[in-house]
Amino acid sequence: MNYKTRGVCSKEISFEVEDNKVVKVQFVGGCSGNTQGVSRLVEGMDVDEAIKRLDGIQCGFRPTSCPDQLSQALKEFKEQAPS
Repeated sequence: MNYKTRGVCSKEISFEVEDNKVVKVQFVGGCSGNTQGVSRLVEGMDVDEAIKRLDGIQCGFRPTSCPDQLSQALKEFKEQAPS
């Protein structure tokens, strides 16, 4: 899935989910080291656990961050997934 970010330096997040596990994450733009670190940390993690850990993280004075945007992307994925 591709997710267009809002309010952060990265422009987009591409990710894949298999069996409710995050298997691949790639940020387009943003702070390269930080986004690579977040990607590697969440790969293999349960979607719900990733959302729980990343939701609400802020970047400086911004009300969101790249990790928070990933949690928003994963929430949107869950809403669109067939039940």
